[in-house]
Amino acid sequence: MATDYYAVLGVERDASVTEIKRAFRSKARQTHPDANPNDPTAEQRFRELAEAYEVLSDSERRARYDRGDTIDMDDLFGSMGGFEDLIRSVFGDASPFGTATRGGPPPGRDVLVSVEIDLAGAAFGEETEVSFRGDVTCDVCNGEGTAPGVSRVTCGTCDGVGQVQTARRSFLGTMMSVQPCPTCRGEGSLVTEPCTKCEGRGRYQHDRNVRVEIPAGIVTGTRLRLTGSGEAGSFRAPNGDLFVDIVVSQDERFERQGSDVIHAVTIGIAEATLGNQVEIPLLDGGTESLDLPPGTQPGERFRLPGQGTAILGRRGRGDLIVVVQVRVPSDLDEDQTEALRAFAELIGENPAEPARRRFFGR
Repeated sequence: MATDYYAVLGVERDASVTEIKRAFRSKARQTHPDANPNDPTAEQRFRELAEAYEVLSDSERRARYDRGDTIDMDDLFGSMGGFEDLIRSVFGDASPFGTATRGGPPPGRDVLVSVEIDLAGAAFGEETEVSFRGDVTCDVCNGEGTAPGVSRVTCGTCDGVGQVQTARRSFLGTMMSVQPCPTCRGEGSLVTEPCTKCEGRGRYQHDRNVRVEIPAGIVTGTRLRLTGSGEAGSFRAPNGDLFVDIVVSQDERFERQGSDVIHAVTIGIAEATLGNQVEIPLLDGGTESLDLPPGTQPGERFRLPGQGTAILGRRGRGDLIVVVQVRVPSDLDEDQTEALRAFAELIGENPAEPARRRFFGR
């Protein structure tokens, strides 16, 4: 039986993201392995809690979970390092469990950008480019931060480890805490003669362009993550990640509803009555002929299977739904009016007399 992630977190099925995060913060303090060093089941219980948070805090995963789709979490939590990354994202750099959530030099900062794509690009996927300004690795010192021909020296505070260990009291009692070395900032070494281009940082601000693969079937509000494509980290530290928020622009021909798209076509009264053939534009270009049968009614819908958008993460496409609108003429001349009245008489309708006739007939 599938795990009930709502029950794991102790929240209702309509809980907001804020409520889900609050519940996770509370339960994580109780179940984290560092807070339960003698409990062999702590890691599994925390894994289940972390999975519940990762699924329910992400709108796309939550929707898939609510539909009953299977979600494979192995790639997200292959090790306890994955757990600690999750804790860092919720609690920040200061761990509530008495251990540092990440040792070593600080990684590069994450970057968030947005990109607007058209409906066709969202429907079938495309490659686009995003631009931002951020830290890049110095091309003079290759990230070392030192002047040419000069080497970094080992930090005397941490003896090159990059971390220092201290004891402190917390709500869980006295616990050992491993923190980045304050002298070398976790790098394990120091710059004595800095590079003139990056001033010893090993990186500098520069404009960047990154190619982004947009998956087919994507919708507005989706956030893509490009691991390692954010800002450069400090000496020997990993880069940050690049997050890309997707905005799908409106299309004057189509209205999107999930993986289906709707197109409105307008025909005249005679065409609706006697039938007609119309050309319907397609998302991937060109048109397709659609036969409207005699007696087509206003608002009637016709479906072109497989002509909608791709379905994100799945095979197949949605449908193109054609909605018929019937145009009623409002500017008939005298001959057209008389012809229409004759037709109305033949089918037993009794339209109102013209205002002019009613006036002179008083």
